[in-house]
Amino acid sequence: MMNTTTTRRVRTALRVLTLCAAALAAACANRPTPGNAMPFDQAVNQAVDDLIVQTQKLPAFLAKVESTLTQRRIVIDPLLEGASGQQTEVTRVAEQRIVQRMQAQFKQFTVTPFNTAEIGNAQYVLNGTLMRDKDATAGGRYRLNLALTEIKSGMVIAQSVARISDATLDTRPTAFFRDSPVNGKDRGVEGYIRTAETQPGQAADALYLERLPTSTVLQEATAAYEAGRMSEALGRYEAASKRPDGQQLRIYSGLYLTQSQLGRTADAEKTFGTIARLGLETNNLSVKFLFKPGSTDFLGDPKISAAYPMWLRQIARQAAQIDSCVVVTGHTSRTGSESVNERLSLQRAVSVKSKLVTEAPPLAKKLRESGMGFRENIVGTGADDASDALDRRVEFKVVGCDT
Repeated sequence: MMNTTTTRRVRTALRVLTLCAAALAAACANRPTPGNAMPFDQAVNQAVDDLIVQTQKLPAFLAKVESTLTQRRIVIDPLLEGASGQQTEVTRVAEQRIVQRMQAQFKQFTVTPFNTAEIGNAQYVLNGTLMRDKDATAGGRYRLNLALTEIKSGMVIAQSVARISDATLDTRPTAFFRDSPVNGKDRGVEGYIRTAETQPGQAADALYLERLPTSTVLQEATAAYEAGRMSEALGRYEAASKRPDGQQLRIYSGLYLTQSQLGRTADAEKTFGTIARLGLETNNLSVKFLFKPGSTDFLGDPKISAAYPMWLRQIARQAAQIDSCVVVTGHTSRTGSESVNERLSLQRAVSVKSKLVTEAPPLAKKLRESGMGFRENIVGTGADDASDALDRRVEFKVVGCDT
């Protein structure tokens, strides 16, 4: 004979299971064949539905339903563009669609904001990437990957893929990524991207999961920056930088941007020096020096290039302090012929190298130049606007002086 409490728990579990079944039936009705490309909204819905369908097939997951009287809590780590590691206008829209779908169809879950208050209470983190689809045979222009990871165990419990048929999506980087002086794609971001593509039953990237608490601080800072609340943003970036895993390019980029916006010029230069040092130490320094089309001259707009002399000064100082040599590599967007871009990218590298030597003459023996043209494009659209600024970057790679 069950007592009253047990009876209530069983009834609650049955209601939850009934709700699960109803939601899944609605999600699976008229569902397109997996792999077929479809319009953006439909593709996002399918990716979400597939993700949740997979959770219902897991015995361990189902066992938790009966014992859980409250909804399961999921935080959504903001989606990234898979090639660049940036948040874009379309990844932001996709994230909004995911939240809407979860709230409308899968009420057994509570989707909570990705912030410091909620990360400690969440059982699962959902992350994802959206990028151009390299599989031309699938008929899609873009590919959406989503993964659901149980935070405590570190295991990916569901992963889905949807192909998007839209010819164009708004891939412009959001304000923080547009304004950042360097490409912040580091090992942690690469771990995020790997996790979004990890098959169920496999471990999520350990560094990505380890950084989750600090990532929520970073996201709060970035939200404040993009809302124009610079003092608040500065405080959150400072808090993130002081955490044990706060030595991240994205965090220091945020510090630099907010210090610059608040007129703290000396602090901003010091922070950019830290960016240059960290980038060289990790062999991951890609700086967004933008040039006039077809030229080795920097853009004349002071809103864009006024800080370039300071950037060069700090890069020169940091490069002068290491024993190794540095290869300065120019890149171009996919506009014009391959030969023209090869030549132009090399000329730009030579120009930057010359400016660095002017700042620190001993670098003359330690710097080399290289031009990649558009062979290593990250975005690859050839738009020549903010959306593909990373394709026109200048990279600084540390190498042995005898190579």
